[in-house]
Amino acid sequence: MTTGDLTGSGTGQGAKIVGSGVGEGPGPDVMAASTLDSTTVITSDGEDVGKIKDIMLDVRSGRVAYAVLSSGGFLGMGDTLRAVPWNALTLDTDQKVFRVDISADRIKSEPGFDKDHWPSMGDVSWGTSMHQYYNRQPYWLTASEPLTESADPLTGTNPVTGSRDPLL
Repeated sequence: MTTGDLTGSGTGQGAKIVGSGVGEGPGPDVMAASTLDSTTVITSDGEDVGKIKDIMLDVRSGRVAYAVLSSGGFLGMGDTLRAVPWNALTLDTDQKVFRVDISADRIKSEPGFDKDHWPSMGDVSWGTSMHQYYNRQPYWLTASEPLTESADPLTGTNPVTGSRDPLL
């Protein structure tokens, strides 16, 4: 637990937390995913680029993988959805927003997807490119594992050597 650590310096692969806001209930360290739905996302240049629509879990590892950002559209029609790596977000408890350390132009230039055409978020190639776009280490790797030598978390196959990790 990181209760009381409001510096944003967390040691895990999750979202950082900044601010002094604690509120009622279990947050901000442990929260119901539904309480984060519709939370505004602000870029490094201060622009509101949308709201959290969904929080995607990696069911096998039990970790939060992505937040799905919804922008544009009206009443859910014509929205552009974008997957933002969970570890690219910082929860600002004072302003009650998520912050992402990327410019609005960069987020808007990401192609995104619509509600009827989701990417295969379990695909390691897709996930790796998404994390690279946001300049983040993929959540399934530890900080000490280099990106090019890790095993595919779904198949256990090392993409460099083609060998299978016997522990997976």
